[in-house]
Amino acid sequence: MHSNVMPPEISGQAGGIPEATVARLPVYLRALYGLAERGISTVASEELAAAAGVNSAKLRKDLSHLGSYGIRGVGYDVDYLVYQVSRTLGLTQDWPVVIVGAGNLGRALANYGGFVSRGFTISAMLDSDPAIVGSKIAELTVRHVDELEALVARHKVAIGVIATPAGSAQAVCDRLVSAGVTSILNFAPLVLSVPEGVDVRKVDLSIELQILAFHAQRRSAGRPEPEPGRGAVNGIRPAGSRPPVSPELAAQA
Repeated sequence: MHSNVMPPEISGQAGGIPEATVARLPVYLRALYGLAERGISTVASEELAAAAGVNSAKLRKDLSHLGSYGIRGVGYDVDYLVYQVSRTLGLTQDWPVVIVGAGNLGRALANYGGFVSRGFTISAMLDSDPAIVGSKIAELTVRHVDELEALVARHKVAIGVIATPAGSAQAVCDRLVSAGVTSILNFAPLVLSVPEGVDVRKVDLSIELQILAFHAQRRSAGRPEPEPGRGAVNGIRPAGSRPPVSPELAAQA
């Protein structure tokens, strides 16, 4: 059922919702979409929390920042909660996105259908490689990176995605910022330097894999530890050593 308390206007939420809560809202939204697809119209906080992988007390507190408190004995109205979370995240409007870097990663991002269904439109793809510029990717013609500023202005780009090698990521970031883009998603293995007022989200797949490797190693009981100064044992290299990097991995993503 709909809560009697309406969510606050978006303009008043920026300083009122903790960053940790904002980071969990997309997880709640994904769980809610899953419930809606299964035809579930109402959900208890315990069920939604389990689907999102958090405890119910944290979920209820997070949703209270949106003005949503549910109804005792009934729970939350799924469709209305989807609206509340989407509205809070700014997903009730379309956000033009530009992807800089049309290598394997950039192509995968451009072909990902989930962006459009969540309110994001890939307006342009850019690259500097003459062999790629002019080619078609996901119904988009790859444009030269020299056109970045003009395309940002033409499409009123709100979000820039950097999928370039690390060596060119900062220069691309600087150009995006100078062109007026204040939200950047960075896939390059580099910490970007940006002025105040620019939001950067970093996605580093290698770091995530290393964290998983740590946990996998701890679960592998009895696996012999490599001796200091020795080579890899059972595929595990000593701490501090660097595995060889193939030319393919060193190239553009």
